[in-house]
Amino acid sequence: MAKVTGLGGVFYVVKDPEATRRWYREVLGLDGEYGPQLMWSEETKDQPYSLVSHFKDDDYIKPGIGGFMINLRVDDCDGMVAQLEAKGVEVLGSTDEGYGKFAWLLDPDGVKIELWEQCAVPDA
Repeated sequence: MAKVTGLGGVFYVVKDPEATRRWYREVLGLDGEYGPQLMWSEETKDQPYSLVSHFKDDDYIKPGIGGFMINLRVDDCDGMVAQLEAKGVEVLGSTDEGYGKFAWLLDPDGVKIELWEQCAVPDA
């Protein structure tokens, strides 16, 4: 059975994504290709990570509401999608980007949930 294995990241809308990202880099020392990354191990780059990601507008978060999205790491994205659909949950879409598989759904309150199966870890 496919399952959620952890928090993949937090995604939210800010006025100036580059300024916010710069603040995370300069003040907290967090940086990465897609935004501030929290590695499980600095020595082992092939380990999973969690991400804080900032967006100028909420196009990526739509049709979710509230200006943020929750990204959950899963062990089997295709299996999770099949389980959700079998329960009658509407899956908004899915894709395989090479470095990871993604699928999206809305929770009962309209918050967008992104499921993410990490296939490869980008260099931090």
